[in-house]
Amino acid sequence: MASVEFGSLAPFRLEPLFVTRIWGTPDLRPWYDHVTKAGEGDPIGEVWLTGDASKVVDGPLAGKTLAEVFAHHSEAVLGAEGAQMMSGQSPLLLKVIFAQEKLSVQVHPDDRLAKKYGEPRGKTECWYALAAEPGAKVAAGLKPGVTLEQVEREVADGTLEQSLEVVPVVAGEMVFVDAGTVHAIWPGSVLLETQQNSDLTYRLFDYGRPRPLHVAKALEATRLETAAGIVPPVKLGDRTVLIDKNYFRVEKIDVAGSRTGSSMTDSDEAEAGLAYLFAAAGSARITAEDGTAFPPVDLAERGIVAIPASSPSWKVEDKGGLELIRITPRWARSKSVGAA
Repeated sequence: MASVEFGSLAPFRLEPLFVTRIWGTPDLRPWYDHVTKAGEGDPIGEVWLTGDASKVVDGPLAGKTLAEVFAHHSEAVLGAEGAQMMSGQSPLLLKVIFAQEKLSVQVHPDDRLAKKYGEPRGKTECWYALAAEPGAKVAAGLKPGVTLEQVEREVADGTLEQSLEVVPVVAGEMVFVDAGTVHAIWPGSVLLETQQNSDLTYRLFDYGRPRPLHVAKALEATRLETAAGIVPPVKLGDRTVLIDKNYFRVEKIDVAGSRTGSSMTDSDEAEAGLAYLFAAAGSARITAEDGTAFPPVDLAERGIVAIPASSPSWKVEDKGGLELIRITPRWARSKSVGAA
């Protein structure tokens, strides 16, 4: 559904969704102190920060789901270019992942393959390590020389892990996982995942869990060589670009007391677009630059605020210990820093 309304939209908070996963944990302390089941109930594996069902907390759109916001206010949220690209849908799904056990070995399709099977888009993603224990690791890709026939054989005999490219995880580092990459997340880290707004997963191997596998589709989606792996940060003086690829850009922003939104705009952006501000640590307050355009919006630790393309001019103030992550959708590879 295309945008049916256009106008100025102030920044707004989103209520996270706590998603149960078989490999998760019933206790999210200290990350989300108010969500703990003290060992009771289903384990939580993912906190969806921008899920389609996430609800707006403040302002005139309070109570609306994010899907409704994009359906009815696409141009106001994304800007003209983004609205045309997304046709009333949200471009990014942001999550915090808490793995207590190994996730399945899996692969995500690219846009072409997803559309072949009737889905709107594929799934390219990245993982920023918010925390990592010594020895934490993930798998991102296949070792050189591994063939699809070998993958299929190792799926059958339970030895697929031996063909995975293991990547150590260190807090503050970024791992890129483009569509078509065979990958796995293992325990020992807390990851901020930025991805295309898709939950398409083809499982190759699931450690004996009673969940369906999708081996044929996974093999069809698999690319033997991908761009997956650690992405070195790019320091730009006033910010650090953690990753800049097609679909998304993730930056760590130095606020240093307070900072205007206009000073965060990328120099190569033709027009202002949607930005998400995530407090990886500490807290902040977002206010109108003129002090009157909209009420202050508080950004709590591990919370997220959406800054629409049409937002009045704004500024962010560090309320203590702020580590601010800015996440923006990207529409063209030509605009990215160090794209591969």
